[in-house]
Formats: sequence, structure tokens, C-alpha cells
Amino acid sequence: MDQTVISIIIGAFSLITGGLAGKFLFSKNTKKQVEDAEHQSQTILKEAELRAETIKKEKQLEAKERFVQLKSEHDREVMDRNRKLGEAENRIKQKEISVTQKETGLDKQTKDNEVIKDNLNRQIELVNLKRTELEKNQEEHIRKLEKIAGLSAEDAKAQLIEGLKQEAHSQALSLQQDIIEEAKLKANKEARKIVIQSIQRTAAEITIENTVTVFNLETDEIKGQIIGREGRNIRAIEAATGVDLIVDDTPEAIILSSFDPLRREIARLSLQRLVADGRIHPARIEEVVEKTRRQLEEQVMEIGERTVIEMGIHGLHKELVRIVGKMRFRSSYGQNLLMHSRETANLCGIMAAELGMNPKLAKRAGLLHDIGKVPDEETELSHALLGAKLAEKYGENPAVVNAIGAHHDEMEMQYVISPIIQACDAISGARPGARREIMQQYLQRIKDLENLAMAYQGVEKAYAIQAGRELRVIVEAEKVTDGDSDKLSFEIAQKIQTEMTYPGQIKVTVIREKRAVNVAR
Repeated sequence: MDQTVISIIIGAFSLITGGLAGKFLFSKNTKKQVEDAEHQSQTILKEAELRAETIKKEKQLEAKERFVQLKSEHDREVMDRNRKLGEAENRIKQKEISVTQKETGLDKQTKDNEVIKDNLNRQIELVNLKRTELEKNQEEHIRKLEKIAGLSAEDAKAQLIEGLKQEAHSQALSLQQDIIEEAKLKANKEARKIVIQSIQRTAAEITIENTVTVFNLETDEIKGQIIGREGRNIRAIEAATGVDLIVDDTPEAIILSSFDPLRREIARLSLQRLVADGRIHPARIEEVVEKTRRQLEEQVMEIGERTVIEMGIHGLHKELVRIVGKMRFRSSYGQNLLMHSRETANLCGIMAAELGMNPKLAKRAGLLHDIGKVPDEETELSHALLGAKLAEKYGENPAVVNAIGAHHDEMEMQYVISPIIQACDAISGARPGARREIMQQYLQRIKDLENLAMAYQGVEKAYAIQAGRELRVIVEAEKVTDGDSDKLSFEIAQKIQTEMTYPGQIKVTVIREKRAVNVAR
């Protein structure tokens, strides 16, 4: 019986007996009360024993269940341990089997290697013997060839090397030309794209200026008034304007001749006013010419201001604005200078924007790049250097000054926009219909082209055809081989490219032919 239950029963019994004894001592009333107390105590004792027995059985059952549980857990642990041991034993056995197989394979491979080694040694010996025999045969063959050819092996080798060298040189020239063409194509791909986009986005007028202006008259009677008595009126006009007046048999027209378009414009406007007024005499002529000159100066300033406003250029010095206006009355190779400058400025702005640069600065430099062509006084400086000097004088940006001075390579290009100005100037000038070439310059270029080809050895004749866009070179067949023809064509093309200035491209064709001529008599 559990000790706790026993203690409870003893305590209860003591309390009961103690209480009963107390009652017996204090009351001692009746015997019946004592018997009842004993009966009650016996009942409590029985209940306590039953309860103790029940608790005992419960504890025994709990102990049995706990024992069964512990036993099952122990059995599982034992089974897991045995399983793991079995797996480990299996792995060890498999490793032993694998090691045994590898040892067997190594032994077999070692034996095979020994056999292969013996075979290789025998084959090497056989190859060495054959090599010795081959060397002997080769030496004998070389001696026979030298005897037949009358050349030693070294001489034949030298001739072969020389021939191969010449062939390789010709192939290298051809390959070099192909590589150069391919490199140009790839290197200029993006540049062409930008240039073409710039040209497509720019629309410019084609303006051709002459050195003469035709002044139309209503009737030929006015010619007499313009000439005046003994020619005094025409002399006064020529002296006041600096323009030659040509009065000939052309009906109802007088020709104003001068290389200065500004003077021709002053003379034209003055004549127009004199004819409209009807009063033509030397004093009136001087007055009208002076008035026209002042008005034209105002018009020049107005043209310059309107141009810079339309181009979006701000902060330009007034003197530079006046020079821009004067460009309206100047021409270069027949191309109106102001139109050319505006076109160049637009191209520069577009190209600079495409390249991620400052388009306003580029447009400013493009508009001012030819201001040196309209000087107020004669100077020995070229128009590029004079333009740079004027731009610097009137406080322009150093990048603009450098671009103006370097657009004909007369100054070193120090800023990124300088080559852009040069390229756009060339684009505007090379546009079809923009400029005219003087006949003497054209003939000189054709002559220089032919002389350049004639300077090469073996060249018999050279002809520049298709207006100088193709050069036909005829060589002597005895002095120039087919391989030399390719080399000569390439060298002439390279020399033309580096030494000459020309529009477009020039095709170089070298012709080599052998003619046998006999006469039957």
C-alpha cells in the first residue's frame, strides 16, 4: 500500500478516535453514542481500505503501462541501431569489392601498358631506320636535281623565296586595298548616317551670282539721258559708284559690271531712282548715290539682324551683325555667301545635336565662318585667319574663333566643333548646283592629274576622262607585269588622295596590253 494513503488513513483514524475519546470523556452520556462512534469508525476504516486498494491497483496499472512504453522505445532504438550497423557493413563490403576490382583493373592495365610500350619501342626503332633511309634518298635526290637544274639547293631556295615574296607582296597590296576600303566603310558608317540626316533635314536655295547686273529700261530713249551730254552723266555715275556701265546695242537694257556686288546694288538702286525721278545730272547723281549708300547700309544691318534672329543666335556684336548682312551681297564661286553661311550653320546645328554637343555654339560658328570674305579694307591675311581675328576682336567664344580659323586647316583644331564646321562647309560647297568651277582651274586640275600618273616608271600614256572623274593609265607591257599593274593602280590612287583636292571620287584604271604587229608585203 502506498505510504501516502496509509498516512491519510492513520491521520483520519487518529482524529476520529481522538474526537470520540474527547466526547466520551466530556460527555459520557450514553453507551449508544459510543457504539455509534465505533460503528462509524469501522465504516470509515473500510472505506479508507477500499480506496487505498483502488489507488494501489491504479498505480500498478500505470507502472505496467509505463514499463510497456519504455520497453517498446528500447526495442525501436535497438532496431534502428541494428539497421544502421547493417547499412554500414554493406557500404564497407561494397567498397572492398570496388577496391578489389580496381586493383584487378590496374594490374591488367599495367600489363597492357608494358605490352604497348614494347610495341612502341619497336615502332620507334623502325621509324628511325626509315628516317635514315629517307634522308639518304633525299640527299641523293637533291644531288640529282642540282645536277639536272644546274643550281644548288640554296640558289633554288633563294629564287623560290624571291618569287613567293613578290607574289605575297602583290597579294598584300590587294588585301591592303580591300582592308582599307572595308575599314573606311565601317569607320564612316555612322558619320555618313549623321551627315546624310543633316543634309536631308536642311533645305537651302541654290543661288548663283554673276559679276554683272542687267538694268532694264522702259525705252531706249532713257539711255541718252543716262549717258548725258558728252557722257558726263555716265562718268559721274561710274565715279560715284565704282561700277562700269556698259551701254551697247542690247535693247532696253544697260549692263552694270563690277566684281563687288554691293557696288552693283548701289548703282542699280541709284539708277532706278534717277530714272523714276527724271532729273539726271552730276549733282543729282552724287546726291542720289550717297542717299542710296546710306539706305543700303541700313538695309545691310536689317538683313544681318533678321538673319541672326531667324537663326536663333543671340548676343552677337553689332559689327558682326553688319558683316553678316554684307554677306548677302557677296558670292564665292558663284554661291551666295549669306545663303552658304546659313546653310552651313543649319548643318552644323543639326550635326552637333546628333553628336550630343552644343548646337547653338556650332550654329554660331557656322554662320560666322566666312566673315573674313567681306572685309572693310584689303588685307594680306586669308579669309579664315581674318575671320578668326575679327571674331576674337568682337569677343566671340574661343571655340568659335578656332573653328573659323581652322576650317581650311590654316590653324590647329583645338575644339571638337572645329572639324564639324569644316565638314559642313565642305558639304554646303560640294552640293550639286551650289558652286561653279573656273575653267582655268578645271583644266589645271586635269593636267595635274595626268602628270601625276606620268611620273611613274613604265607609264606610257595617261588620260583624264569623264570630267576628271576617271584616270586611264596605259603602261608598257615589257616593263610592267600584271602584278605590277595592281600595285601601280593602288599607288596612284593613294597619291591622288593625299596630294590633290577634287570633288567626288576619281577611278584609276591601269591598262596593260601586248600587241604584235606585222605587215605582209
